[in-house]
Amino acid sequence: MDIRRRNNVTVTGRTDGRVLLLAHGFGCDQNMWRLVVPALAEDFRLVLFDYVGSGHADASAWDEQRYSSLEGYALDVLEVCEELDLREVTFVGHSVSAMVGVLAAAKAPGRFSRLVMVAPSPRYIDEAGYRGGFDADDIDELLESLESNYLGWSAAMAPVIMGNADRPELGEELTTSFCATDPDMARVFARTTFLSDSREDLKTVTVPTLVLECEQDVIAPREVGAYVHAAIPGSRLVTLKATGHCPQLSAPEATAGAIVEFVGVRR
Repeated sequence: MDIRRRNNVTVTGRTDGRVLLLAHGFGCDQNMWRLVVPALAEDFRLVLFDYVGSGHADASAWDEQRYSSLEGYALDVLEVCEELDLREVTFVGHSVSAMVGVLAAAKAPGRFSRLVMVAPSPRYIDEAGYRGGFDADDIDELLESLESNYLGWSAAMAPVIMGNADRPELGEELTTSFCATDPDMARVFARTTFLSDSREDLKTVTVPTLVLECEQDVIAPREVGAYVHAAIPGSRLVTLKATGHCPQLSAPEATAGAIVEFVGVRR
């Protein structure tokens, strides 16, 4: 199988730069990175892709069993790395992709040198001693609504997830991205995302890690960022002056700047 075509791989930026592998979250595709790409491309070789079931990836390669676990998405990441023979990779994962990066780095530690986790959450459901931001009934209701009326759910939820009510165009863009995703594939990805529990996986991280959180985020509140930071020894926590769950769109300059500062530039 042609992995580049399957995952709609895009390579841009400096050919002699360090590799940043940019991974999108649920309901999105690589286009979500477009506002940070120009700043990062000046110094890095950028590899972007769409998970199978998202964006312009080859939908014929989708398999419900594979993509019913985060390991299936991590396998996409590893296969892209193998296809392009990527090494010393800085994996930049947004939202659920941050945990996908943790799994990929654990399976192939020799390929990854750093992790950047943008608005990560290892567990969305509250439990004793842990606040993920939702109770179990909230998530059940969210998934039931998504499954019964995906387009309606997208139109209602995307602006909430995006935040920035004073910039409605951002919410509209996320709505469009959600609505462009096949509902059946989105349903599987949503269940995989919102029912996941990756807290134990954080203990496997051994590479330098940057945790980027926003000042206000309904999907990954500040307590979650603090939890991830505490669970990964030596990690760096940066709170962006940004609102919402997608700082790469709402605050692209701050997001790109934090990544550049963390990774450094070596040409």
